[in-house]
Amino acid sequence: MSTACARTDGGYYRGDSQAANEDEGGSDSTEGHDEDDEIYEGEYQGIPRADSGKGSLAGGPGSVKVDAQQFRDIGASEAERRKDQEELAQQYETILQECGHGKFQWTLYFVLGLALMADGVEIFVVGFVLPSAEKDMCLSEPNKSMLGLIVYFGMMVGAFLWGALADRIGRRQSLLICLSINSVFSFFSSFVQGYSTFLFCRLLSGVGIGGSIPIVFSYYSEFLAQEKRGEHLSWLCMFWMMGGIYASAMAWAIIPHYGWSFQMGSAYQFHSWRVFVLVCAFPCVAAIAALNSMPESPRFYLENGKHDEGWMILKQVHDTNMRAKGYPERVFSVTTIKTVKQIDELVDIGTDTPIWHRYRLKIMSLSQQVSENIIACFSPEYKRTTFMLMAVWFTMSFSYYGLTVWFPDMIKYIQKQEYESRTKTFTNERVEHVTFNFTLENQVHRQGHYFNDKFLNLKMKYMVFEDSVFEECYFEDVTTTHTFFRNCTFIASLFYNTDLFKYRFVNCKLVNSTFLHNKEGCMLDFSDDFNNAYMIYFVNFLGTLAVLPGNIVSALLMDKIGRLRMLAGSSVISCISCFFLMFGNSESGMIALLCLFGGISIASWNALDVITVELYPSDKRTTAFGFLNALCKLAAVLGISIFQSFVGITKAVPIIFAAGALAAGSFLATKLPETRGQVLQ
Repeated sequence: MSTACARTDGGYYRGDSQAANEDEGGSDSTEGHDEDDEIYEGEYQGIPRADSGKGSLAGGPGSVKVDAQQFRDIGASEAERRKDQEELAQQYETILQECGHGKFQWTLYFVLGLALMADGVEIFVVGFVLPSAEKDMCLSEPNKSMLGLIVYFGMMVGAFLWGALADRIGRRQSLLICLSINSVFSFFSSFVQGYSTFLFCRLLSGVGIGGSIPIVFSYYSEFLAQEKRGEHLSWLCMFWMMGGIYASAMAWAIIPHYGWSFQMGSAYQFHSWRVFVLVCAFPCVAAIAALNSMPESPRFYLENGKHDEGWMILKQVHDTNMRAKGYPERVFSVTTIKTVKQIDELVDIGTDTPIWHRYRLKIMSLSQQVSENIIACFSPEYKRTTFMLMAVWFTMSFSYYGLTVWFPDMIKYIQKQEYESRTKTFTNERVEHVTFNFTLENQVHRQGHYFNDKFLNLKMKYMVFEDSVFEECYFEDVTTTHTFFRNCTFIASLFYNTDLFKYRFVNCKLVNSTFLHNKEGCMLDFSDDFNNAYMIYFVNFLGTLAVLPGNIVSALLMDKIGRLRMLAGSSVISCISCFFLMFGNSESGMIALLCLFGGISIASWNALDVITVELYPSDKRTTAFGFLNALCKLAAVLGISIFQSFVGITKAVPIIFAAGALAAGSFLATKLPETRGQVLQ
């Protein structure tokens, strides 16, 4: 372990004669080291020396004494490690004060912002492509629901997995891996044709991007001084909003342009929605490219006994900021930084050990360390905090994601009711020798008789024929959407190149009728719901943009009023705003309420992210954040499933559920400890 040259003010700086003498002849990277006391990576201190084991063979009279001594050694090592962590936390805050806040932090802000933006994009991708993908892939209702939820399952696994690994292998490395997985499978998902392979790619894409939120916030917080942390973590949250805006804008610009497509035979089709999926991977790719130029968190290095690496990065932060501020002559005065004693036992792997066995041992060792870290989050010291945060994360996610999906579904339901109110009904009509070569839309025909009529090159949208007779009729090149024939009779009729498949005929009789060269697969009706598609993108664009005021307010007030007041206050106001949903009886009214709810609730999310980062020590930070974020995605799946089931049935149940969850979350939030003004543990 590196020892520090202490000053009377408790810092670890150059200035006394001893430090000055030690600096002479030393390189910058090893400046201030005491080589006799340094613990290098890989050295294990817990194994007794050979001379200390004499007379203590297994089964001998001294074996009990040795076991007791080993337990005391472990306890002493833990106590020493805890003391090291406390000293490092205090010194690290002082060093960040000297490094200042400037160009380095702002550069890292934009780099990590791209990673957070990629997470925001991922949430919206499937929802935007689903109306087109369901026709392209012939999706049933259960398949559509699974495709809508699969990204949340992937994110749940990814948050848990990458959050735990980031505490063991590093923030930067874990983030690069998870972003790479997301970009690769996002790319593949834009080209695969089958539903199963598309579902699999979106699942793995979600697994990749699921680690971005817990890693990004932990990573960035370890470069921020105490007085800047709450504000700048809140500013970072704005990139999630930008991800939603980017996805809405790209969907608006790309998906309705159905000419942006090509096909190779009937087996391979590449429609515009696939172009949109491909474009949505760009923020993730940009984040990977930018992250390669950024260093690992110095706090992670110091927590893992890597003094030189941590010192060099902090020096880089200091020098970058000082040069940008016009003070290149200022010298980084820190010579020695406290590092934490490592107690991990190393596995002795001989050079003749097979490679696969080495990797297996490394994976087993890493898995054990990860599981121990997860269990540590529920140790007596952190158990209460973890359970309280679990409740707050769950209630907020349940209500927020449930309502944000319920809003668009309610808007669609209102649009459908309005559309159905304009339906035209025709009864007992007799049509003979007429050629229909124009679009038929939103009509109901009952007890009609059609004789020797031709239906040529037309589209039928939301058409219903009931108890009607078609005699000697000819159907050619007919494309249908939500069109059905119920209790109808077809006599000597011919169907050529149509998509009138068997399921469109409900309890119908076909007498001497023939089907030739039916259209294959699910046909994309490019003009169907054209205006509705624009409305969906526009509504999501407005809903995402509406969180901007909440982001600004939370960033400006986070360090002034505290995290708990921000979290509880925003949750209470969001709870009250839920009751205004009863008055959302029109399309414009629902859009306004969506914007109101999103703008208010974002402040509580920002506060929750900040307080979660600050309540756990560095060696458990991303593990705890990842676990809580995984729970958040589970709550999102439950909220979406429950709230969607009440669309068109009642508003009262979703409102009561959302308001009750937010009220419970705001009450529990007040029981958490305030972290404003504290050093990062």
